[in-house]
Amino acid sequence: MIAATYTQGKGLRIQDVPTPSVGNGDVLLRVAASAICGTDIRTIRNGHRKLAPGQRIVLGHEFAGTIESSHGDSAFSAGMRVAVAPNVGCGQCDLCARGLTNMCSDYRAFGITWDGGHTEHVRLPHSAVTQGSIILIPEHVSFRDAALIEPLSCVVNGNREARVQFGDVVVVVGAGPIGLLHLQLARLSGAHKVIMADLQSSRLEAAEALGAEVTVNPAEDDLSGRIHHETSGRGTDVVITACSDASVQQQSLEWLAPFGRVCFFGGLNPQDGPVPIDTNAIHYRNLLVTGVTGGSLGDFRVAARLISSRRIDVEKVISHSFTLDDIELAFEQAMRQDAMKVVLRAESDGAEIARG
Repeated sequence: MIAATYTQGKGLRIQDVPTPSVGNGDVLLRVAASAICGTDIRTIRNGHRKLAPGQRIVLGHEFAGTIESSHGDSAFSAGMRVAVAPNVGCGQCDLCARGLTNMCSDYRAFGITWDGGHTEHVRLPHSAVTQGSIILIPEHVSFRDAALIEPLSCVVNGNREARVQFGDVVVVVGAGPIGLLHLQLARLSGAHKVIMADLQSSRLEAAEALGAEVTVNPAEDDLSGRIHHETSGRGTDVVITACSDASVQQQSLEWLAPFGRVCFFGGLNPQDGPVPIDTNAIHYRNLLVTGVTGGSLGDFRVAARLISSRRIDVEKVISHSFTLDDIELAFEQAMRQDAMKVVLRAESDGAEIARG
């Protein structure tokens, strides 16, 4: 079967790989859709800390499909439509006991330590099945949308930790797919005004179409000045850094009103940190500084319900869709700065779908 693989230290290859074998308690999934994540791109370019030199992995941790077969005592049977939470914890530590498998120090993950979804079939190990990583998706939710449950679950986590609430002014820096999901969830959470910042005009236009009250291109306008103006000098209640930029993290405290909250959502490459932070600003203005990585099993289920109820429109963040036959083109597109979410689909239903 065709797959997008990464070998530590050697980069991306599109190649044929064997269909995975499954053991007792495992489930075999036929992938219907998988989304290319920024983590996939960063892994291709920089490697991943959990991979040994020369280790090969099938990429892709955002995917959904149908159960092909289950082996042993399982609640899942052939034909069921499912999505998969990618992070599987050790099952023994305090964090796993709280359902925070994304924070387990010994976690496993599809597309990182286990073969992932940028292929035709994925083995879902017994530990993932028993942890509760597999959830059913209703018929009215497309596989394309279901593949985006995972990134939305991360946004659910960030929104909660940033404590977005009614009447807030929220600044989101980065209007890529994650930033646009943050925009939608902030508005759903009752934000009075969302200010979106990005260097690409096309992404700011997408943010406006999704209801952003203010959009700012920092290359053309003074972002600090606009925040000051839009808040009548008070400062913003929340900043979410949906980008990997050390200078944005450092500046974010300057933009906050007293009792403001900042969520460092986008991680940095090791060479870009550590970032100097004004701790006196935190102290005297009672600021909350937090960060998130991934989403919990509970976040995954919340995200699935938001998509199923159409409260969040994940289709708006998909820019391109390719069949597996065009997987190489899909990755070329995903590596371009003007792409939003790029989705691989199993069905062959014509040419690439472009959404702006």
